[in-house]
Amino acid sequence: MAKRGEKTNLRGRAGRMQGGRGSGRATKGGVRLWGRHAVQAALMNPARIHLKLWATPEGVESLDGELPAGFPLEYAGPDDLARLVARDAPHQGLVLDCEPLEDLHLADVLEADPVRPLVVLDQVTDPHNVGAIMRSAAAFEAAALITQDRHAPPEGGVLGKAASGALEVLPWVRVVNLARALEDIAEAGYWRIGLAGEAETDFAAALPTGPVALVLGAEGEGLRQNIAAHCDALARLPMGTAIESLNVSNAAAVALYAVRSRTPEE
Repeated sequence: MAKRGEKTNLRGRAGRMQGGRGSGRATKGGVRLWGRHAVQAALMNPARIHLKLWATPEGVESLDGELPAGFPLEYAGPDDLARLVARDAPHQGLVLDCEPLEDLHLADVLEADPVRPLVVLDQVTDPHNVGAIMRSAAAFEAAALITQDRHAPPEGGVLGKAASGALEVLPWVRVVNLARALEDIAEAGYWRIGLAGEAETDFAAALPTGPVALVLGAEGEGLRQNIAAHCDALARLPMGTAIESLNVSNAAAVALYAVRSRTPEE
């Protein structure tokens, strides 16, 4: 994006909105994002190919910096934008169609800074939860998010809004076989800790000083038996008796904070 103060040659025009209410999908296999933080981050991401931005004048004004001359922008009213996004989604005057990010391979992230943890999700399918986990992972400088390709939400508007920009900065690796990926993670020197409410070991006691991969399962079901068997340790977060368990995204945030706060290895 150009800096504020630079002139642009943008023109808004009325036109027929594409995509039905509740779809949250761009045309031709693209990705549709909405909300200021998600759209701003996507516009600032050089790895994104931007197709079209629908926006209110106020939405464009809320962006940090000017759009470059010739950027595909179409002005629209709030009601028109509401027809492009999931029902009742807070678009904040901004809806962006773009191409999906390029796929990453596990090997691309296993040589990251070993101080930064990996976050592995076992069949966590709610896009709100995955987006919130992404946001925490980016905030606490995780190296990557790793999910199973067939049991995770697609890149899209609901996830992007929950991630609040983290979708553009946190590497996301989708693998076919999660158990095999955990084997590769172990070979790369990571200690794999599975969060499990029924575990006897407290998380702090299971946490080493070296590289860590946090493994979290879906709410209710938890970690599958095969995935738990591929962890080096199972641990629980120390909690009082007033609440039985935490939402998976909250549990991820607490665990990521604990990893970030540990004493550095000497």
